[in-house]
Amino acid sequence: MIYRKLGRTGERVSAIGLGGFHLGFARDSAEASRIVRSAVDRGINFLDNCWDYNAGESERRMGAALRDGYRDQVFLMTKFDGRTKKSAARQIDESLQRLQTDHVDLIQFHENIRLEDPDRFFAPDGPLEAVLEAKKAGKTRFIGFTGHKDPMVHLRMLEVAADHKFRFDTCQMPLNVMDAHFRSFGRMVLPKLVELGMGVLGMKPLADGHVLQCAAISAIECLHYSLTLPTSVVITGCETLERLDQAFQAADTFRPLSNEQVTNLLARSKPFADAGKCEPFKITSKYDSTAHHPEWLGDEETMPKPKGAAT
Repeated sequence: MIYRKLGRTGERVSAIGLGGFHLGFARDSAEASRIVRSAVDRGINFLDNCWDYNAGESERRMGAALRDGYRDQVFLMTKFDGRTKKSAARQIDESLQRLQTDHVDLIQFHENIRLEDPDRFFAPDGPLEAVLEAKKAGKTRFIGFTGHKDPMVHLRMLEVAADHKFRFDTCQMPLNVMDAHFRSFGRMVLPKLVELGMGVLGMKPLADGHVLQCAAISAIECLHYSLTLPTSVVITGCETLERLDQAFQAADTFRPLSNEQVTNLLARSKPFADAGKCEPFKITSKYDSTAHHPEWLGDEETMPKPKGAAT
């Protein structure tokens, strides 16, 4: 396994991270435990999860797998959806309970997908207050944010954070061969993260499998492309041990792609990248879990209205 620095945190993490969402698709909890423990035994130490994945089942399965000394071997991350201090604090505590731990190493503000989400994060009585209290109480060590929709929303989050003199430790976003052609996080956000010294968490390296359906590009090529970018971690979902083997094959065979190889991959993917059709998480609401479940956000009445909204 390859290990990389997680931005300025001082942590060294596996370049391949195990995605939590797909653990909910494993045959059962026992199979999920085998996947997690095999990943850790073979060198993966970065584990991803979220409060809302599979109605909490992903966290429960990961928590069960991390018993018997495995928790101490990993850098554990989860995410929350709440847009109020109260809802965020409740979700953080529920995640810790499911994960069977007293702290996560990294907590992230999930689905930064609306232009008003940064305002909500930093609002009085907003989620940042809950996260800072959680950090003070030892429930988390680092703070980040995620999103899959539009790089402009990520840039706005960084802008609003700077206005509040706050520095995130990490940022998670889609980084794949299709992203380079449409509303590109890699072109627009990645250079800023590197400049700020933030940990870069690449997700959806296969665009949830859509790259493989759209173009004649292999899963290993997809993973090698994302690993070649200045990522700290490339998070990939493994619902079976065979998928986990694929992730390790990518790590075992990885050599940074040359400029010529990158150009070739982008040329092969470009004809299929029109208007984001191979990245449905950018152009449809199917992947917007907080849009389907607005109750996860908290009390809308306590949230600031987006700037310029009608009153």
